[in-house]
Amino acid sequence: MKVARYFSNDDIREAEMQKPIIGPGEILVKVKKSGICGSDILEYYRKAKMKKLGVSSLILGHEIAGEIVEKGDNVKHLKVGDRVFVSHHVPCFECHYCEQGHHTACDLLHNTNYDPGGFAEFIRVPKINIEKKGVLVLDKNVSYEEGVLIEPLGCVCRAQRLVNVKKGLTVLVLGSGVSGILHIQLAKLRGAKKVIATDINEFRLQMAKKFGADYVFHAQEDIATELKKVNEDRLADIIIVCAGALSAAEQALNCVAPGSKIVFFAVPEPGINLEVPINDYWRNEITIMTSYGAAPEDLDEAYNWILSKRINVEELITHRFPLSKAGDAFKVVCEAAESLKVIIEPEKG
Repeated sequence: MKVARYFSNDDIREAEMQKPIIGPGEILVKVKKSGICGSDILEYYRKAKMKKLGVSSLILGHEIAGEIVEKGDNVKHLKVGDRVFVSHHVPCFECHYCEQGHHTACDLLHNTNYDPGGFAEFIRVPKINIEKKGVLVLDKNVSYEEGVLIEPLGCVCRAQRLVNVKKGLTVLVLGSGVSGILHIQLAKLRGAKKVIATDINEFRLQMAKKFGADYVFHAQEDIATELKKVNEDRLADIIIVCAGALSAAEQALNCVAPGSKIVFFAVPEPGINLEVPINDYWRNEITIMTSYGAAPEDLDEAYNWILSKRINVEELITHRFPLSKAGDAFKVVCEAAESLKVIIEPEKG
């Protein structure tokens, strides 16, 4: 089968490898659509993984939807022909962290995946991914393209549940890429009084407005000042950082009001530290937290939002490429010009 091998952001090569052979409790999925995640282009993250594994390349891709084409004898609740979303990571539901609700800190979740990766014609889904609620059968009214967005939206659902976005709050979203726009849509559905978004890209600011932001500001503006102008002279109740730039993290620290919560959905690269005015925060009960990934309950929530059509995900897809053009697809994502979600369609070559 054909795969796309990642050596670096500007070195993606189409290659051949053997189609995976499944075991008794496994399934083989023909990948129909596979999204490129923002984390896929974090070179420091990917190269660190390659170094750890002792390899020169990776087969990435963890936002997939496809069709089951083979199943092992012990797989009872799934059948050949099922249209599915498959989660690459699953928690154990049994460890201390899972019991405390921190499923995405689970050691199993950090060490599960499908074989070889979503930028391939086929993937083998291990038994444990099936047993631990990592496969969702798609309703006939959910397209493969919508299925690709289940994982990104699941991550957004988790963050907003942890930070408790609710009716009457002002939410500031720093960064209006795919995740930022999903946060905008979900915050509105959760009852946020005002949702304000920023970005450095004019195209993305206009898309943020299209998808429901009440106000948008260029990230180079004085966001705290602009925020007060449109929010009754108050800063934000909840700040969601969706950009990895240090400047975005620093903006978040400057836009807190008494009782505010900052959730770092994206973070700067390793070695970059933030100076937090902890004394000021102590007097005003400021909360700083992080959110990583999605657990099955978050993916279920995302799926239901998509199934109900209350969150628009298909219109976030701006580019589609065959597997043979994966390098061009990565280039579009890295340039971040007039693009949002870029997907690869393995069956198209």
